[in-house]
Amino acid sequence: MNSTHYLIAGASHAGLEAIHRIRLIDETATITVVTRDARLPYSPTILPYVVSGQSDPDRVVLRNADYFKNLNINLITGDELVAIDEANKQVTLQSGDQWHYEKLLLATGADPIIPPIPGLSEASFHVLRTMQDAINLRTHAGSAKTAIVLGAGLIGMHGAENLRHAGLDVTIVEMCDQVLPGYFDTRAASVIQTAFNSNGITMLMGSRVVKVEQQAQSCQVTLENGNSITADLLLVATGVKPKLDYLKGTSVQVEEGILVDRNMRTDAPAIWAAGDVAQAADFYQDKKVMMGILPDAVTQGAIAAMDMSEDYTLQPYTGGVPINTYTFFGQQAISVGQCMADDQSEELTQVDDDNHRYLKILLKDNQLQGISSINEEMDAGVMWQLILRKIDLTSVKDAFIARPLETGRALMSSTWR
Repeated sequence: MNSTHYLIAGASHAGLEAIHRIRLIDETATITVVTRDARLPYSPTILPYVVSGQSDPDRVVLRNADYFKNLNINLITGDELVAIDEANKQVTLQSGDQWHYEKLLLATGADPIIPPIPGLSEASFHVLRTMQDAINLRTHAGSAKTAIVLGAGLIGMHGAENLRHAGLDVTIVEMCDQVLPGYFDTRAASVIQTAFNSNGITMLMGSRVVKVEQQAQSCQVTLENGNSITADLLLVATGVKPKLDYLKGTSVQVEEGILVDRNMRTDAPAIWAAGDVAQAADFYQDKKVMMGILPDAVTQGAIAAMDMSEDYTLQPYTGGVPINTYTFFGQQAISVGQCMADDQSEELTQVDDDNHRYLKILLKDNQLQGISSINEEMDAGVMWQLILRKIDLTSVKDAFIARPLETGRALMSSTWR
């Protein structure tokens, strides 16, 4: 039986931050990291750029082999958890190997959602979640002329743009009436959609796919309105779901994801969870939510590790606040916090259609609740901290509305501790 003090399942941002934090406190205990990817750790945010050829798959690692060697960390690649025996504190890997642990962190990420569209499972299609997915998509794109992308979320939009950069004629099919729902309101989304249209991408919003048919060298997609479109390549980007199959038979509580407290502890003894699998406290209301964003995965990984290593400086999780920075066709959009006002919010919006600029600020009791912008100079990290720290903007409200970047940075420089 193999044995390790800390067992970390997953080597993306949550898992890597956990490694770092544990080693700051515990320099000698054994740490074993298991990742189903055969490669050294990389960020999934780089994958669209691998598709377009802008990034080399072999030059985008987050941590190289020497990093793990120098920290005396046992890295197991190309393997994954398939079962947990919590009573005996041991896991079984897909390879058949078993490991005993004292403390276990589940940071196993998410898998693509494949919608139950008739004919899709029999068709040849791509997803974009792993490096191998990106390499496969890039290879196919090299011989294709046309592409259909199902879904106008971040993965679909990034994928569509980079397929366009690779020279393909691209059509996006989205069942919602706008792109990037959940990140931007309809006015901001229309600015982004216009940029895609201007760069030759066809946008079919409010369109539901009812059938997919594989043809000889192409794929035909039939829409609910009866229209059909055909392309050489099909990318399915309709969302992700947490990977949880290894939890069968455990006492770990699950709703949409693994339920955790503000220290990232599960209900099961000696088991924590962080990142895309964790369903944790929401910042705005008393419930637990799936966040699925990179900065939050880092935060959760750090908190889990600090609790696991009994770091006395641990500050419990304050709750998830969405933060996304999105670059498209040389333009930039950010969305931090809430994107839609409620009955208690004060909404201030500035729109400059001629210059494709947009700014929306949401305040509540003179505290920032959310901010979204397109082609405005902005620091998403500062805005994120203003929300998390509940900074009172009363004395600088007018200045913040007029110059959110400069005012926000000045506030943070005086309050950051």
